[in-house]
Amino acid sequence: MTSDDEQRSQRRQEGPPRSDPGRAIAFSDAIIAIVITLLVLDLRPPETEEGGLLAGLLNEWPTYLAYAASYLYLAVIWMNHKAAFTRISEMDVGLQWANLGILATLALVPWPTAVIAETARAGNLTDEKVAVGLYAIVGALLCLAWLVFFTYLARHPDLTKDEVEDSFFAHERPRALIGVVLYLAAGLAGVLIHPLIASIVFLLLPAYYAFTSHGRDQGQGFLRRHLAS
Repeated sequence: MTSDDEQRSQRRQEGPPRSDPGRAIAFSDAIIAIVITLLVLDLRPPETEEGGLLAGLLNEWPTYLAYAASYLYLAVIWMNHKAAFTRISEMDVGLQWANLGILATLALVPWPTAVIAETARAGNLTDEKVAVGLYAIVGALLCLAWLVFFTYLARHPDLTKDEVEDSFFAHERPRALIGVVLYLAAGLAGVLIHPLIASIVFLLLPAYYAFTSHGRDQGQGFLRRHLAS
C-alpha cells in the first residue's frame, strides 16, 4: 500500500460516519427525472378557433425551443453528475449537502424556461431581457453549486475511489467557475444589449459541459487526438 493509500485509509477511519453513494445516486436520478417531466407541463394545446390549430401549434415555437434547450441542459447535468459519482466511493454529511445543493438549483430550471417561452411568445423586448436575466441567475447558481461540490471533494479526496487522483476534483473547479462567470456575463449582455446574445451563450455552455463531462483534461485530450488525426 502506498503512502497516499495509507493516508486515505486513516482519514476514512478517523472521519465522521460514511455511507454508500448508491442511495444519493438513486435520489438524484429521481429528482432529475421529475424536473424533466415538469418541463413537459408547459407544452399546452394552443387556444385557437376552429381550423386554426396548425397555425396555433406553429406559433408555439418559443415553447418548443425552450423545452428542447432545457431538456438538453438537464441531460448534460445528468451526464456530469453520473461521471462525478463514478469516482466517489463514500458519502459523508458534507458531500450529501453539496449534492442536495446541486439538486435544489437544477430543480429551478423549469421556472426560467417557462418565463422565457412566455415572453418570447408575447414579443415584448423589455420582458425578454428580464427573462434571460432570470435564466442567467439560475444558471450561475447551478454552476456555483457544482463549484461547492467540486471544492468539497477536492478537500476530501478520501471520499473518492483509490484509483482517482487526489487532484482530480481540484482540476474540475475551473469548469464550474467558467459557468458562473459566463452565465452572469451573458445575462448582463442580454439585459443591456439584446436577449439573443444571452440565448447563444445559454446554448453553447451546455455543449461545453457535455464535451467535458468526464473531466476537463479528458475533454482536452479528446480534442487533441481528433485534431491530430
